[in-house]
Amino acid sequence: MNASLGLPLDGRPAVVTVGTFDGVHLGHWAVLQEIKTRAKARGGRSILVTFDPHPLQVVRPDEAPLLLTTPEEKREILAESGLEYAVFLAFTSRLREMSPREFVRDVLLAKLGMDELVIGYDHGFGRGRSGDVETLRSIADEEGFRLDIVDAVEVEGHRPSSSAVRRALQGGDLEAANRALGRPYGLRGRVVHGDGRGRSLGFPTANLQAGDGKLVPAPGIYAVWVHHPWGRSMGALHVGPRPTFPGSPPTVEVFLLDFEEDLYGRSVRLDFVHHLRSVEPFTTVQALVDKMEQDVLRVRERLSQV
Repeated sequence: MNASLGLPLDGRPAVVTVGTFDGVHLGHWAVLQEIKTRAKARGGRSILVTFDPHPLQVVRPDEAPLLLTTPEEKREILAESGLEYAVFLAFTSRLREMSPREFVRDVLLAKLGMDELVIGYDHGFGRGRSGDVETLRSIADEEGFRLDIVDAVEVEGHRPSSSAVRRALQGGDLEAANRALGRPYGLRGRVVHGDGRGRSLGFPTANLQAGDGKLVPAPGIYAVWVHHPWGRSMGALHVGPRPTFPGSPPTVEVFLLDFEEDLYGRSVRLDFVHHLRSVEPFTTVQALVDKMEQDVLRVRERLSQV
């Protein structure tokens, strides 16, 4: 880590928040808006500090969660937050062993010149997540910076959390996940060659290779927006097994409506808008094609409303 983590030390107060922010859900968003507001009121800088890789991938790899946002996806979302800076710290063994007091003193104060720390009500960092709210209050008193706690945010009676979003996506409840996120769940991947079966059925699909450790929602057929180098297209997405064709591997493949460009090797982003149905076997290929035609009609109808 260099003298200022690459940020200019321009003399303005630094209002900082720290966390993994996986998913950047509505609870996270409340913290981000709070530091932006506080920094503006003080004529200061708003700074988010997060980690790559996810701390559990280093501390307890067997328990590390699948990611709601890869570092690239997190940067895209944070770019819309209005914050001045986002610092991605490499979560190394040295960082892992830091106590909360060491992290505050050696990183937040020494490297960023922090004047004010804003965290969520359930926040914890430092070795063993020992830096809870009460510990941080004590450190703030000793080191002379302000500490502000953001209250819990509720969405339809539930408090958004990254773990709750993961459970919803893995359980097929896309609507609950999207409510907690405040936006459609996104998945970025590279288009790779498949077996060409979709093209033979009259529905040429783009097969996606998701990033390592990225959470792919439960198997099903989804209405998605596909963001690609030419803009945005409606898409009918298949996730999971293909039981009509025994022996075929599971796929993440999307048929783009009204689109004919070559996407091979390109990176695209899917926004999951609506779960249409579960994956099901068909006794004939024609029955599958008929169902796919219905799926495309439903995708067009659903996405025309948003």
